[in-house]
Amino acid sequence: MTLSRCNMVELTDQFRGHKIKVGRLIGKIEGKKEGPSMIFTGGIHGNEPSGVFAIREVIEEISRNKIKVRGNIYGISGNLKALGKGHRYEKYDLNRLWTKKKIESLLNDVQKEPAQDIIEQKEILTEIRKILNEDNGPFYFFDLHTTSSETNPFLTVNDCLANRKFAELFPVPMILGIEEYLEGPLLSYINELGYVAFGFEGGSHGDKSSVDNHKAFILLALVHAGMIKRKSFNYYKYYDQLAKTSFDSHEIFEIFYRFQVFDNSKFKMKPGFVNFQKIKQGTILAKYNGERIKAEENARIFMPLYQNQGDDGFFLIRKVSPFFLKLSEKLRTLKVDKILPVLPGVKWHNKEKDTLEVNTTIAKFFAKRFFHLLGFRAIILGENKYLMKNREKAVRSKDYKNEKFFQ
Repeated sequence: MTLSRCNMVELTDQFRGHKIKVGRLIGKIEGKKEGPSMIFTGGIHGNEPSGVFAIREVIEEISRNKIKVRGNIYGISGNLKALGKGHRYEKYDLNRLWTKKKIESLLNDVQKEPAQDIIEQKEILTEIRKILNEDNGPFYFFDLHTTSSETNPFLTVNDCLANRKFAELFPVPMILGIEEYLEGPLLSYINELGYVAFGFEGGSHGDKSSVDNHKAFILLALVHAGMIKRKSFNYYKYYDQLAKTSFDSHEIFEIFYRFQVFDNSKFKMKPGFVNFQKIKQGTILAKYNGERIKAEENARIFMPLYQNQGDDGFFLIRKVSPFFLKLSEKLRTLKVDKILPVLPGVKWHNKEKDTLEVNTTIAKFFAKRFFHLLGFRAIILGENKYLMKNREKAVRSKDYKNEKFFQ
């Protein structure tokens, strides 16, 4: 086991009282047998340290108990400076900086005196690129978070079949489509590189079970990727731990609305909402700029904002039917997307043919949900035009073809 000792910060577990010191590399285990590389990130937001504690504990337990590992395990810390202060971020949200344009700027050292969050991003990117260059893969990336509202554990998944198939192995709800509403999350960047990558929310910031839920997720992920054996630890204890947290276990939802906050000081979420809570049309959800914000339709509320940093006031979600998911998988396997440009108002946006340009004044009958079915997610260009990015095009399917989950 390797632990980083440079640029260390001290973190205190608010529930158990013990302290740990962490650097950029929380820990690393090199297995004796060749296999996948699994990378866990924790503390991308500095007020969410439970993932960091969980990564450290799992790596130490695997080493202490001499559990045989196939492949390599890495733990990377997020915003160290913000973690040390308990703040979400310093100047910029570290989980909104991973766009192509911002990464190009980062690599070209365009900023002479970058903000601390940018420095942190460059260090994380350096670690990721080093792993991708030195290891053979296949690669798995998982980002560990907590929420400001009361919640059960859940997964946030960019909708490609590789992600979806691996995520379905966990007994917690899956949320699709968040990448359509957020610009620059770390995992969207990783997905664009073609790797399996999604987020796990282990509970709320103030929930003492969040660290345990993160530990359970890490151990199950290692088993599902064939990196450690079930019998090497109490597998069903951790599986049941997650399964019992939610009556929506194995349900899949999609985001269809986001309330964006431009001035956090003027936003006030109505107290008492919990994640996945059912709400009715007309329910008062929040106040913004002195105006009451009401639900425009029946839905479930998702990640209501109860902290003083962040620009996502709340999301609304709905269940995705099993029929829709099966049809989606079948159509993507058949590569039906190839015929879409023959439809009126639809054309390829680029030579790579991974993005469609849709004119909704002409393509009136093709709603976003139709394109979602085929693996596309929207980027709004204007009132009557949007780009649809195909998530499946980027996936390195050949890297995972021999993995059990992908069969």
